[in-house]
Amino acid sequence: MAPVMSKACLLYCVLLLWVSSSATIRVVQADPQVPCYFIFGDSLVDNGNNNAMASLARANYLPYGIDFPDGPTGRFCNGETTTDIIAKLLGFEDYSPPPYANAKDEDLLRGVNFASAAAGIRDETGQQLTLYNYGARKVAVIGIGEIGCSPSELAQNSPDGHTCVERIDSANRMFNDRLISLVDNFNNNFEGAKFIYVNVYGIFDDILKNPSSYGFTVTNEGCCGTGRNNGQITCLPLQTPCPNRNQYMFWDAFHPTAAANVIIGKRSYSAASPSDAYPMDISRLAQL
Repeated sequence: MAPVMSKACLLYCVLLLWVSSSATIRVVQADPQVPCYFIFGDSLVDNGNNNAMASLARANYLPYGIDFPDGPTGRFCNGETTTDIIAKLLGFEDYSPPPYANAKDEDLLRGVNFASAAAGIRDETGQQLTLYNYGARKVAVIGIGEIGCSPSELAQNSPDGHTCVERIDSANRMFNDRLISLVDNFNNNFEGAKFIYVNVYGIFDDILKNPSSYGFTVTNEGCCGTGRNNGQITCLPLQTPCPNRNQYMFWDAFHPTAAANVIIGKRSYSAASPSDAYPMDISRLAQL
């Protein structure tokens, strides 16, 4: 039988989520705001679960991890992912949930990362991801980002290489609207449930519309793997990335840079706009 989770633990469910060495977050050392932190998702937050799999969806080679202290761990980024950032903001100063593939028994009490690159969505996902029957009560559900604005889609489906693909993004907005309804349903019908929705689509859209205010100069190409080379999405092994990684919004043709992840992680934790999270942000959720 699976262990029962503390009702105060936090689950970070990424159905599909959309920072260079200087793009790091430091918080004052203190007790974590929640006793444990579990992560579900795909390559945007995978931190090594796919490394030993017979899969092409792996990132345990350079230049991935070029700005991460431990090098290429399996994160599809040059540095930290959004869940790494949120872990720090929650007070896990020296601990980000390890991949389930490498987890030790004691990790299962503190939190692990179940995310796997190229993860699919099953019909029963909306029920399984709640883990309500195992004691989970605090859950942050992360919406889909503007996939139509990724370098991969811009290269393959945009008429000018700059205009986001609306047929994709309109579908994403419809899906996100349903997620908000799902959050309301869970909060209203599951005793003690505290679900929130994080509007990554809106956060990402704000960055794209105001890139210079966030320090970005390149938003339509990846620092490596631009999406223009025969549909290349990920970085090629040992490929030389751009030197000015802080100025790129995308690391490869689909995944954000560490610099972008810092912004998304911070706004997920502490909303900079009322539209960033519903009905509250992660910081308030952790206090409940």
